[in-house]
Amino acid sequence: MSRFAFDRAHHDRAALLRPDEAWRERDPRVMVLGGEHVATIAGPALRWMDMADAPEGQAVWLGELDGRPHAAVVVDRVPQELEPVSLRMLAPMLEADEMSLAVHAVAMARWLAATPFCPRCGARTEVRSGGHLRHCPSCGASHFPRTDPAVIMLITDADDRALLARNPQWPEGRFSTLAGFVEPGENLEDTVRRETHEEVGITVGEVTYAASQPWPFPASIMIGFFGRAETTEFTVDAHEIAEAQWVTREELTAYGEAGTLVLPPPYVSISRWLIETWHGGEIPGRWT
Repeated sequence: MSRFAFDRAHHDRAALLRPDEAWRERDPRVMVLGGEHVATIAGPALRWMDMADAPEGQAVWLGELDGRPHAAVVVDRVPQELEPVSLRMLAPMLEADEMSLAVHAVAMARWLAATPFCPRCGARTEVRSGGHLRHCPSCGASHFPRTDPAVIMLITDADDRALLARNPQWPEGRFSTLAGFVEPGENLEDTVRRETHEEVGITVGEVTYAASQPWPFPASIMIGFFGRAETTEFTVDAHEIAEAQWVTREELTAYGEAGTLVLPPPYVSISRWLIETWHGGEIPGRWT
């Protein structure tokens, strides 16, 4: 079982084959997707098919897994008969190999759908390089997929308590770690410090990298950190954070057993993994 969804790549992207359309003739296994929804078989399994049997759409070269070629066909909406399911809902049920291919495909589908026109001159672009490049025939510009970096961090204090917070849009009792997007000209560690101070008014000193997770909903990568608080009194900003609290391991265990505090579900977001890494293992109780 992966520690969290999309925690590492398992397929060879075979990028050198992208410019050569001959990959289409290699009989790739094909997944069908639209946005973040992928075709499935009865929900918990990806549906793979031959290119000739797939609905009409934009083909994207994904690469190879165990020597076998794989591709995706991006459509506006996956037909209902192909049983579309959101990848973020499906991820905990997929094997790591299929998750690797699916997160690549969904990221490409979201980018292709969002960028039909050239940002330089406004002309409609042409899809090239196995779906990984948009070329503008008007001004000659080439545009590649972009990923927005975001930090996600578990902050602890000198007593090794963890800071958990609740977004105003979440129901009462649901808590997670802090997170925020990197701004231009800012390094990742300073983003952790700035976002923590902006959201809860706490000053952070030492920042340590933990792990990263692609999050193509629509186009992010979550870069996980642990941070050490230099202050403990918090003031929530009321816009992004409704409430926050410090918890010990023993308190979090008790909340889990009582069902009075809800964390992100396991094996989906890196936020849950950060919390369980600090806690020292799986947290008991019903977390939904």
